[in-house]
Amino acid sequence: MLFFSRKPWQLLVRFGRTPAFSGTQRSNYVDVKMEWKKDPFFDSLDILTKGRDLRPLVSLKNIIAQEPDARIPISAVSKRGRELEIAGRVASFLRRYPAVFEEFTGPKYNLPWFRLTEEAAELDRKEREVYETRRVEIVDRLRRLILMSRERRLPLRIVQGMLWYLGLPEDFLQKPEEISKGCFQIVELEDEEQGLSAVIDRDEPVLSALQRNEIKKLNGTVESLPSAIAFPLFPSKGLRLKRKIEHWLEEFQKLPYVSPYEDFSHLDPSRNISEKRVAGVLHELLSLFVDNSAERRRLLCLRKHLGLPQKFHKLFERHPHVFYLLLKNKTCFVVLKEAYYARSTTTIEKHPMLEVRKKYVGLMNKSEAILRSQRSRKPLADDAEGGLDAAVDSESREDYDGLDEGMEENL
Repeated sequence: MLFFSRKPWQLLVRFGRTPAFSGTQRSNYVDVKMEWKKDPFFDSLDILTKGRDLRPLVSLKNIIAQEPDARIPISAVSKRGRELEIAGRVASFLRRYPAVFEEFTGPKYNLPWFRLTEEAAELDRKEREVYETRRVEIVDRLRRLILMSRERRLPLRIVQGMLWYLGLPEDFLQKPEEISKGCFQIVELEDEEQGLSAVIDRDEPVLSALQRNEIKKLNGTVESLPSAIAFPLFPSKGLRLKRKIEHWLEEFQKLPYVSPYEDFSHLDPSRNISEKRVAGVLHELLSLFVDNSAERRRLLCLRKHLGLPQKFHKLFERHPHVFYLLLKNKTCFVVLKEAYYARSTTTIEKHPMLEVRKKYVGLMNKSEAILRSQRSRKPLADDAEGGLDAAVDSESREDYDGLDEGMEENL
């Protein structure tokens, strides 16, 4: 038990309206204790459960692909395990995925070398193509992240750590032309640190995913947005709340909604309205990520810049109908449920890079089948390869089609 365009979607700050939090902040913070419930649906999604190994796999793929002859000796990466966050030897990691990395003997001293398989090389080309054709949309997600920060600027080291989740290339910040084309500026911060700021006009609108959901549901306009916007709730099967917690949740949903893009300096951190604002920030943040999830510890660096409380991670435990905590491989991932369950009722847009990432996961699955075949000394069946691709396609549909419509309960 745990206790707790600019399209896409025109950016909107409502300057002419009274802020939702400008009235009397009546609700004191209530110490709610929730029970964590395992959800087999999320625990079975490869795009989530294999996320920890997927990141170093793609990094190694990039290192090889950037070489002039697209091949490297093991000595080029053998001492970069900590940098790549690989547990154990880098060579063992490469050999774990024969569907991605092909090993061969080098020209000198019989050292092992690695290159990409044909499938991996083709997928790398596809990834670059997707980025080039959908670049504006992908870069805009970084822009929105920066606009959520207190001063609309973030240190470059933090931006670098978020590039993977936003679906941007690892070398994005090393290309000045990328920064200038994305409405960004390099700025000087304290302690001689550099940061990235987002350029925005005062009259440019910025709407959060929850605000877009409300407009779609009411078939209304920005001017018709109510001050209180409820979170879409998706309870895991078997999770039951005590009556007093249900009452607290009902009152929480009725509180004014403070957009992540609005000023929050006058909010009292001891009130429930501040908690709703923090929940809205985390909801919006995860909605920008490729698979709408992130390793929980990776979000800690954003705390000060997004105005989050010291123990904001407790909020994930207090709102199990909005977020799911996936405990896997000795770490914890937080998942935004709405992106997987809401079907057509959500305005959270599917990330352009999601299908590419799933195909990399498909190669990881194929690698496991190859190794099993080698251990059993049985040939890899043709239908096994086809089945892996089918599984990736099936998961792709299931993620965004959702499950039973009855799962959604708006309290």
